[in-house]
Amino acid sequence: MSGRILKWTAAVFGAALSVALVAVLAIAYLSYGDRRLPSVRTGVIIARGSTFAQIAAKLVRRGVISNVLTFRILARLRHEEDVVRAGEYRFAPHQSQSSVLRALVSGGAQVAKWVTIPEGFTDAQIAARLGREGIGSARTYAAAFARSSIVVDGVRTTSLEGFLFPSTYLIPIGASPREVAGRMTRQFLRELPRDAAARARALHVSVAQAVTVASLIEREAKSEVDRPKIASVIYNRLRIGMPLQIDASIEYALPHHASVLSYRDLQIDSPYNTYLHAGLPPTPIANPGLPSLEAALHPAKTADLYYVYCGHGRHVFATTLAQHQANVARCLP
Repeated sequence: MSGRILKWTAAVFGAALSVALVAVLAIAYLSYGDRRLPSVRTGVIIARGSTFAQIAAKLVRRGVISNVLTFRILARLRHEEDVVRAGEYRFAPHQSQSSVLRALVSGGAQVAKWVTIPEGFTDAQIAARLGREGIGSARTYAAAFARSSIVVDGVRTTSLEGFLFPSTYLIPIGASPREVAGRMTRQFLRELPRDAAARARALHVSVAQAVTVASLIEREAKSEVDRPKIASVIYNRLRIGMPLQIDASIEYALPHHASVLSYRDLQIDSPYNTYLHAGLPPTPIANPGLPSLEAALHPAKTADLYYVYCGHGRHVFATTLAQHQANVARCLP
């Protein structure tokens, strides 16, 4: 009886071993030997934040690989499930799953990258980010942004500062500065509120000047609710010819970043020094997002002329200098 059990156990073990061997060989073939796919040159866009399972499923749908399970097993064995880069890829015909995975991890087949431009970035900061992402030379981009322009409501801008819309873009590797600027400025024109021209006229500014106001709001505001209020202060001061005295505009003029301005900084000889010069700066000081554009075109209706940051992401506002000085004493001890 025990002999029969031993024979049965050996047979089961042998069968299991055979099945495992067949599975290993099948995985090895699908991973390294099968080159039927893709049948033609195939492009695939991998969205930011995609899980590896979602990526594998998309590659199957696009006809780049044949099997999700073997692709995931291969990635797990290589410890590469979490290092696949998002972007746009172009795969040559007849690649093994191993080659496809290598291209995703190394970026070898990548033809475009996702690049996020945050709200409030200056043209120089955008150029630097594009350079770090390997899209091109930061210096070349900065120079191109400075000498390029677009027409906004019939008026040509002096540069692209303020008109490169903050968003996430899929940018081709090796794209020219003109191509990239074109994408961002077209997005700006799409996002610009439809009532921009009418609202700007009602506020006695041009659309380009309203964008300058939006850039000031973008760099000054720390909460959504304060944006229309800061806009109100700016327009109220413009109306009575009072200097804006906005620190962010001076920071823009400085050759270096300064988190705290000195008395010497306040004396800098620049048209962006809104302590010395009344009116708006000659150009925007950053690239504002939609909330700041909306605030610049729809300011709150107040009589406020002052504001000061009071912590916790909020500013406090005042109509008189005495009120403002009391707020400063309370908020900036």
